[in-house]
This record gives sequence, structure tokens and C-alpha cells, in this order.
Amino acid sequence: MPETSRHAPVAFRKFRNRYPMTAVVARRCFVSGRVQGVYYRASTRHKAVELGLRGYALNLEDGRVEVLLVGSAVAVQSLIEWLAVGPPAARVDDVAVEALVLEDVEVPAGFDAR
Repeated sequence: MPETSRHAPVAFRKFRNRYPMTAVVARRCFVSGRVQGVYYRASTRHKAVELGLRGYALNLEDGRVEVLLVGSAVAVQSLIEWLAVGPPAARVDDVAVEALVLEDVEVPAGFDAR
């Protein structure tokens, strides 16, 4: 595993040190469909906390939900698969996933439904 740069943000270094034997990744997802007003963000937060992920779920003005995921590659992939289904009242049409450079992401302390 590559050594953490001493120029990386403190929050990133602390997070990387917490999971030294695990591949930590960051993904930004944009979920479209009927995903607002159906407890999508709250359900996403619940599932993310259950998987030990950090990040947020945020309603966007265009009706999509933006989700930032930071954590083990396995847990992140698991939540991305869940995002495609969502809670019972949701109808997910698409999940666009963007890989992020972890060192460039400000890692939240937990997982927020904003």
C-alpha cells in the first residue's frame, strides 16, 4: 500500500491510518429518479453507517441525490449496489458513479443526510 503523503489533509491521514490494511476509496454518485421525498437520504445514511462509510447524501435542485462515499472498496461497492435499488418508496432510474482521488477529498467525520 502506498505511503500517505505528508501533504495530505489531516482528516485524510487520520482516516487512512484507521484502515491501514484496507483499500480505501472515494466515489461520488448522482442518483436520479423518484429519490426525493421518499426517505432516500435517511435510508442511505442508515445503510452507510451500517457499512462503516463516511460521506453524505444531499438533495440537488434538479431532483437528483448526490452521495459521497468514502471507505473500504468492498463497503463502497455494496452501497453503490444498494443505491440502484434504494428504499421501498423510491424509483431509481440511474446511478452515475465518479471515482475521486482520495487525497483530494475532504473526508467527513461520519455520514450525513444533508
